[in-house]
Amino acid sequence: MTVVGEMTTMDTHIPGAGAAAERETVLEVDDLTVGFPTDDGLVRAVRGVSYRLRRGEALGIVGESGSGKSVTSLAIMGLLPRTAQIAGSARVLGQEMVGLDDERISKVRGNNIAMIFQDPLTSLNPVYTVGRQIAEAVRAHHDVSERQARSRAVELLDIVGIPFPEQRVRSYPHELSGGMRQRVVIAIAMANDPDVIIADEPTTALDVTVQAQVLEALETARDRTGAALVLITHDLGVIAGHVDRVAVMYAGRIVETGSVDEVFHRPRMPYTLGLLGGVPRMDESRYQRLTPILGTPPSMLDLPPGCAFAPRCPMAEEICVREEPPLAVPESGGGGAGGGAAVGSDPRVHAAACHFRDRLGETRPAELFQPTAIDAESIEAVRAVKAAGAQGAADAEAAPRAPVGRRAQAGPGEPLLTADELVKHFPVRSKGIIRRGVGEIHAVCGVSLELRAEETLALVGESGCGKSTTARLLLRLIPATAGDVRYGDRRLTGLTGGAMRPLRRDLQIVFQDPFASLDPRMTVFEIIAEPLRIHRLFGDDGGDRVRDLLRTVGLNPEHGSRYPHEFSGGQRQRIGIARALALRPKVLILDEPVSALDVSIQAGVINLLEDLQAEFGLSYLFVSHDLSVVRHIADRVAVMYLGKIVETGTTDQLFTAAAHPYTQALISAIPLPDPRKERTRQRILVTGDVPSPAAPPSGCRFRTRCPKYADELSDSERSRCDEEVPALVDRGHGHASACHYAQARTLV
Repeated sequence: MTVVGEMTTMDTHIPGAGAAAERETVLEVDDLTVGFPTDDGLVRAVRGVSYRLRRGEALGIVGESGSGKSVTSLAIMGLLPRTAQIAGSARVLGQEMVGLDDERISKVRGNNIAMIFQDPLTSLNPVYTVGRQIAEAVRAHHDVSERQARSRAVELLDIVGIPFPEQRVRSYPHELSGGMRQRVVIAIAMANDPDVIIADEPTTALDVTVQAQVLEALETARDRTGAALVLITHDLGVIAGHVDRVAVMYAGRIVETGSVDEVFHRPRMPYTLGLLGGVPRMDESRYQRLTPILGTPPSMLDLPPGCAFAPRCPMAEEICVREEPPLAVPESGGGGAGGGAAVGSDPRVHAAACHFRDRLGETRPAELFQPTAIDAESIEAVRAVKAAGAQGAADAEAAPRAPVGRRAQAGPGEPLLTADELVKHFPVRSKGIIRRGVGEIHAVCGVSLELRAEETLALVGESGCGKSTTARLLLRLIPATAGDVRYGDRRLTGLTGGAMRPLRRDLQIVFQDPFASLDPRMTVFEIIAEPLRIHRLFGDDGGDRVRDLLRTVGLNPEHGSRYPHEFSGGQRQRIGIARALALRPKVLILDEPVSALDVSIQAGVINLLEDLQAEFGLSYLFVSHDLSVVRHIADRVAVMYLGKIVETGTTDQLFTAAAHPYTQALISAIPLPDPRKERTRQRILVTGDVPSPAAPPSGCRFRTRCPKYADELSDSERSRCDEEVPALVDRGHGHASACHYAQARTLV
């Protein structure tokens, strides 16, 4: 067997198979290991990572949280704490980075290699303007005047797509949106034309439209500087469209590497196949169930012998538990655990750390990661329901299959929760002792919607559009400025807290951040039991009910004695769902319930939500900015922009024939986890940021960012958009849009 000692990347943008091999190597990482001493022992965060990166190439590093992706890059940059134990080598243009003192490494860092961090707000100094911070990066490595450095800062802000750079250069970080702050950090990274740029989760928690802008700025940085790129992310769609080669990390080591096309279309490691199976895809049937990887990654404090993925791998055999597989090339033509093709100097090598790397072949994720016995029963139940309602064998064959756990619904249910012209304005007050009202934040402006029995209604839009505020208005967690909310035939608007309490049993919410919504001083048992005690429903069987709820959400009843900090993010979200289910509600409002989760954990939570809906007949209001998840789970969708609903309809209507330019831009910005499709698909790039809700534009609120307004409309048509507020008009079959010049388009 030939073991891969180093990993190389290939630039698909340069013609010729040998072009990559001929270019200058700018980053070499050889057998890099990182350990962190703790009271319990040594945490082996990185274990023998090796790769080579040539000028102009892009390498994507993917894996679950804790796999060692960020620690590897921090070790290369020399940014780990002094207590970290680092071995191996990391060379930038031949200069060894491991072991350099601060003075010497500072000459390389920012000049030859730069890093873009995940959270731009913590990367920028809040007391300095962004222009000063960019200029500081320039002057740190070049002998230029303040005026020249400031001129360079303006130029860089313009390059990364920040409007009015001459004015923005004087802004402070808190005055910019998240996407603009991230572009400022990209500008700082490219200030000195580095040879390598490392981007660590640069689009995490950003809206899809802002993500597209940031990725565009990152591509511009590469083009202008000629730098090689290391892109670290858990978003496989981002990886598919922006890198040449992929490295998949698990338990501190690279377990698969190859060209982006090879890894995505012919994975050789079961872990990679599992990651791909857990991603909701815009280009496949939304009725197909996701296939999460069961279990959790091992503790890096006490790694088991053999393959670290073996406890979660359906293919694992005795050799997997006994021996850790090397990163090696599969045999051409298949075979068992032995053998391997010669690697040579081919930069397109595809290698995997699996004893049975040749067995996967064309296996699909659902075939390898088989559903559990409970899932199998759900499959049969769904099929039986659909068969009973079929009009004939041909119709039954043609009908789309509902995913496991999703209710096979013959038609729309009765309206359960209804909002009519909801309005919420937050007052803006002056500073000082006497705080006078100086304006209003128009958070929600005349929103009407209805949630039907046993359906999932998704509320989507960019951050700040009013989604979460609308959800809280529906639950009466905040009072409405105007409008009406009804639950069945009961009017909720104006009810006192005491009058609302009995209705809380039917209306529950699951928050975005499970850790912030769970009391760290209470055990999981007490957290789930608390709503039962408040409503005096605990009784003699309360303990059994709590344990049953833990089983229902896929947790062990023995976990009840633990505290929230002892669980992973996905497990904490399941605890939040169990608490919401304790009172057996009819309506669950899910506020970004999977946005902060890894791909595999996200897939498990989505499947759980579908199963719970089928089992308990729940109705969901699903608040999200991730349209790929929305397409998979929702029956109907309402799109919000700056406090208003701009389009609504069934999921199929919106994703096959979106009519509003904003919806079209949202859909086109969703990355596909398919390199071939992602490179050729149509894009609608929205420029600028969402206007301030304190002073929304006149007429159509989207016109200031609308590509149709800017490129397609005549002056008279633009005048109508400037002056006349478009009504939400039904275009047929319940598909409504608020655009004067709506035109249906298919974008996937």
